[in-house]
Amino acid sequence: MILCVAEKPSVGQYIASVLGATTKHDGYMEGNGYFVSWTFGHLCGLLDPNEYQDTWKQWNLSALPMIPARFGIKVMPDKGVQKQFEILKSLMTQVTEVINCGDAGQEGELIQRWVYQKAGCKVPVRRLWVNSLTEEAIREGFKELKDQSHYQRLYEAGMMRAIGDWLLGMNATRAYTIRYARGTGKDRQVLSIGRVQTPTLALIVRRQQEIEHFVPRTYWELKTSYRDILFSAQLPAEPDDYAIKSIEQGQAIVDAIKDQPLTVTSVEKKKGMEYAPRLFDLTSLQVECNKRFSFSADDTLKLIQSLYEKRITTYPRVDTTFLPDDVYPKVPATLRGIKDFYPQVTPLLNLKADGGKGETSLPKSKKVFDNKKVTDHHAIIPTGQRPDNLTADERKVFNLVALNFIAAFYPPCEVSNTTVLAEVPTLNSQLSTLNSQPSTLPFKVTGREILKPGWREVFTEPAVKDTSEDDDSAESKVLPAFTKGETGPHIPQLQEKTTQPPKPYTEATLLRAMETAGKMVEDEELRDAMKENGIGRPSTRAAIIEKLYQRKYIEKKGKSLHATEVGINLIKTIISPLLKSAELTGLWEKKLREIERGEYTAQQFLDELKQMTQEVVYEVKTNKAGMLCPVCRRGQVIRGNTRYGCSRWKEGCTYAEPF
Repeated sequence: MILCVAEKPSVGQYIASVLGATTKHDGYMEGNGYFVSWTFGHLCGLLDPNEYQDTWKQWNLSALPMIPARFGIKVMPDKGVQKQFEILKSLMTQVTEVINCGDAGQEGELIQRWVYQKAGCKVPVRRLWVNSLTEEAIREGFKELKDQSHYQRLYEAGMMRAIGDWLLGMNATRAYTIRYARGTGKDRQVLSIGRVQTPTLALIVRRQQEIEHFVPRTYWELKTSYRDILFSAQLPAEPDDYAIKSIEQGQAIVDAIKDQPLTVTSVEKKKGMEYAPRLFDLTSLQVECNKRFSFSADDTLKLIQSLYEKRITTYPRVDTTFLPDDVYPKVPATLRGIKDFYPQVTPLLNLKADGGKGETSLPKSKKVFDNKKVTDHHAIIPTGQRPDNLTADERKVFNLVALNFIAAFYPPCEVSNTTVLAEVPTLNSQLSTLNSQPSTLPFKVTGREILKPGWREVFTEPAVKDTSEDDDSAESKVLPAFTKGETGPHIPQLQEKTTQPPKPYTEATLLRAMETAGKMVEDEELRDAMKENGIGRPSTRAAIIEKLYQRKYIEKKGKSLHATEVGINLIKTIISPLLKSAELTGLWEKKLREIERGEYTAQQFLDELKQMTQEVVYEVKTNKAGMLCPVCRRGQVIRGNTRYGCSRWKEGCTYAEPF
């Protein structure tokens, strides 16, 4: 007999049906030479501190740092979990082989390996690795099973992630709670600190402080209307500065040009191509769903996970927007599978996947197919199964995935970009308000015209684009015909503007910031290059944001995320820059990926974790400022010139301690 272990009951039962294991038992299926069982969530986890040493039962600063000589695992203390674990343990004694059918990712590998270790599995283990749960994909996957040693580095990376979260979370949370939390005993507030959670909270708090401390500045922009088209003046200005800083300065410029003719000096038209939106990875799908439907990151993850389990879409927890070459021949069948729901497929149905050349060939672009940018999983796409019986929200998410996939095989959108330059003579004597006194002032207007819509025909509504540009600079207006050398009267005008503070994070912009370690990057290729240094993994970011909500560190107002007083105070309390650094956390994520690739060792990473844990605890132990007064238990310890004291010293508290 062979035992297959799936990630959850619903997946296990479908795999059982594919394998012909149709006899139902308590906690598993049987038939055709197979037992098929399942986990549900984390059956096993790392031991709690008190399970290592008695001295770690109490929260004492002197007992920190807690660094086990060897980390141990346990079955989680839940009756249902323990019952299922015992079923798996028993089945492992009755088989000649185990097939790991768990979630095909880092966390899924860790969940399964810990179960096998704790159960004392003594038979060989092979791995099923699939991109979708369709019958075809599962049958193909069973033909290409690999020994679990092939995924050893994936397991090591997952284990180091779990150990890192334990070491920093347990030690930093205890250290800061003991030293700085208000209250005592059961009334003491726990200051929860996490390796990924805290830098994410710090991003939100930092943005909120930038907004609160922002001082608006008024400035003016010079425009002029010529043939009912608004041209913008191109005035010289220092970087991060504004050319017109007062209404008087602006009016002087208007007076200098209002009676002078405007002359068109250049008309340049350039044809360009706009390519279809990229296919989705998990983060970009969460971003788009938050913008369009106000779905939280967690909502989107649950919906796309449901579509995956219904075999409608491929594996969701991915961080690439590309497909491997071996998917290309399967595209026509995938398109045919959804044609009854999407008439946009019709022009593609007669095209052949024969290499992407010729009029009857399905396009094969490097913007879609690139083996070098795909590792274990590819972008999220439809499987070709009919998308029947979907909820309204599942339909919304599937529409995004399906339409992006269809658009990828349409021609590019052809556009004409027009730039018109003009100039107006000036009365130099009236331009003393400018640093220089030019004889002419330059003006500019840009516009765009769609010549052939191409992939845009796929979408019934425009794709949401992440842009901070205003309407005047979006280059979306179609211009009339201008001729070089034409001249005529114009109407100059001043537009008063006010500098704007940074925008609060939404879940969409926070996900992007987490993806690039706090750096807001619009360029997709640059963002791809920075993904390795992102905070957390695509599969964990939604859970991190949810944890911040649950702990009352952040709250949502409309779409905007705001740090609560509790969250702000926590970040203010944390003295270690290591715990708040998005860049450092991003560097750690990069090293975890390097462990997966064999470019960095788990032992090196563990040594760094231990060193950082010791530094964090030492920093808390040696800095008493901000802690609760040990004498009156009401005031806060403050630092003087030579000693610590209590903030309530005027009220009679006698605490004093040299440093």
